[in-house]
Amino acid sequence: MERTLPLVSIVIPCRNEERFLGKCLETVLDQDYPRDRFEVMVVDGMSTDKTREIIKNYSDKYPLVRMLENPKKFTPSAFNIGVRAAKGDYIIMMGAHAGYNRDYISKCVIHAQESGSDNVGGIVQIRAQHGKHAAAAIAKAISSAFGSGNAYYKTKKVAAPMAVDTVFGGCYKREVFGRVGLFDERLKRSQDMEFNMRLKKAGGRIMLYPDIVVGYFPKDSLKDFFIHNFWDGVWAVYPLKFMKMPLRPRHYAPLFFMILLAGLAAAALFWHPASYLLAGLAAGYLALSLLISMATAIKERDPYLALLLPPAFAARHFGYGFGSVWGIIKLSFPEKHGRQKN
Repeated sequence: MERTLPLVSIVIPCRNEERFLGKCLETVLDQDYPRDRFEVMVVDGMSTDKTREIIKNYSDKYPLVRMLENPKKFTPSAFNIGVRAAKGDYIIMMGAHAGYNRDYISKCVIHAQESGSDNVGGIVQIRAQHGKHAAAAIAKAISSAFGSGNAYYKTKKVAAPMAVDTVFGGCYKREVFGRVGLFDERLKRSQDMEFNMRLKKAGGRIMLYPDIVVGYFPKDSLKDFFIHNFWDGVWAVYPLKFMKMPLRPRHYAPLFFMILLAGLAAAALFWHPASYLLAGLAAGYLALSLLISMATAIKERDPYLALLLPPAFAARHFGYGFGSVWGIIKLSFPEKHGRQKN
């Protein structure tokens, strides 16, 4: 009976992931899906730490694991390398910063087959690293509606399957890539949103199932979290240089907030009442952040959240906002490279 199960190809892009890759691979190899019915391709972006050594150790021990090289280093090129090498009927994109429930592959396959969807995915449980207080605050900031808006796959407000615009990672029918093409390698980030946008325009169906669960480990310091959000903000806007890529309002909310703050600050130089509006807006944001942080700290019985959630929210919103502004500025720069062929 197991022989009739579809072959699944798993693609894991990585670069310098020695802290997480081993744990990720352990959860993949522990799947309840038969090992002779899936392959694991770890696409390494020329890592300089022990990542390549870790991949080799696993590939030597488990024939289903193999390493592919990604000289371009960025995620979309890694995805494309994996897709080209994949043998499976379904191709699942996984992240090295994640751990997967034991039934992840089987649930993806079952739902993909039963629904006929072109891409299926599930809920992302944001998990803190190493029990650090800052990491716990960052995890709560991302999984909060105040931090991520209506990103259903992060905020876990899903009780039943629903059609969505994109999912984390995703389990794709192999035929999708022949119909829609590969990932756009001009995008260092946001490549999954752009691809799924093309998929939907081509009549594809993307479904989110709440019983498909993956644990994701974000950055564990406020500095790294700010930088990560900065580049997310850049790549929420900069893809407009190449294509029409309208995102959800939540992706542009930090940008509008930054523009409003800057506009009021500039207006205050010439129109004094604007300073009151600016102070009111800043006070309102701070009050809301503190209120949500206090409520979360009480709910989680963790007093450190009351102290660390406000700066985590600020790193989320202002990092993303400043990045979006820089993305707009970059739109005026000439592009150094032409479109890379898929």
